[in-house]
Amino acid sequence: MVRLFGRDFTRRELLSYTSNLAQLGGIRPIELAAGRERGVRAFDVATGSGFEFTVLADRALDITRMAMRGVPMAHLTPSGQAHPAYYEAAGAGWLRTFPGGAVTTCGLAAAGAPCVDEGQALPLHGRVSALPVEELGYWGAWQGDDYGMHITGTLTEGVLFGTPLRLTRTLSATLGGTSVRIRDTVENIGGEPAPHMMLYHCNFGWPLLGPDSALVTNSRQVTPRDAAAAEGLLGWSTFQEPTPGYAEQCFYHDIPADNAGDVRVALLNPALGLGVGLRYHQKTLPRFIQWKQMGFGHYVLGLEPANCLVEGRDTERARGTLVVLQPGESRDYTLELTALDGAEAMEAFAAAIMMGG
Repeated sequence: MVRLFGRDFTRRELLSYTSNLAQLGGIRPIELAAGRERGVRAFDVATGSGFEFTVLADRALDITRMAMRGVPMAHLTPSGQAHPAYYEAAGAGWLRTFPGGAVTTCGLAAAGAPCVDEGQALPLHGRVSALPVEELGYWGAWQGDDYGMHITGTLTEGVLFGTPLRLTRTLSATLGGTSVRIRDTVENIGGEPAPHMMLYHCNFGWPLLGPDSALVTNSRQVTPRDAAAAEGLLGWSTFQEPTPGYAEQCFYHDIPADNAGDVRVALLNPALGLGVGLRYHQKTLPRFIQWKQMGFGHYVLGLEPANCLVEGRDTERARGTLVVLQPGESRDYTLELTALDGAEAMEAFAAAIMMGG
């Protein structure tokens, strides 16, 4: 059933009111035209419930803008939705085209801090978010009385004499729904073992993020990454007004999975009546990193499910936790983002968090 405007509709009932579902929602292909965004292929998706988001086909099918009832949820950086032609690989050059956004993918061969691993210079958070997808497709279809919307594509991260990794991604939403689900498969299509790091950089900002907001998890332990984070450890779940000169804080969370193997976390703003929930599978994403930046103009909370920490591939290798895919081996990932509209939705998701694990 499709739930719209406070009631449920069968397929037949809905089609009695309109012969074009674009009247209610759907996927609209667009091309950005201004400044560094010029030429970026994208999709605007609306579910009809008030939940809307933008997907960039030229940037790994990452999600940038996200809103519920017209209220912005994702943080956007000064870089905007820049074309991947402007990507800078050296050191921390990744930041110059980092859009922020609801989901920026980090990987596939490296994520976290720039480093040199076994003689190879690796950039901040890897290259995948600056790669356009191929075999691009999008469609909507009825399945019984439910109408699903899907975007899919593949990309390959590789270089001559290197081991290529292929990402196959599908994003799905439903008419009347308030969620988007990402399903990823990363495969080593080369003939040699390949290091593989995967991190979903989910970035939320004002007005969803503010002094009235709280991060809700059932973390067993929260560990500061460094001295700056240690100073803010007692306040990891709460937020302040924008503060000039704020030093970013990063925390590592140990979060137990529920009986289905899933982890849930949420950013809730009761004063706004809005929140966002994340759900992901812990087996392939065993790490969770929180990035807290309360700076002036750079006011953002990063929620980051990952298969690694963010100290660089060399550190991950030395720790003995680096994931290596054998030739032909693949890993599947699932991440779901849900707009939590109203007190009832927020309370239900928070209760599910506390029952998990």
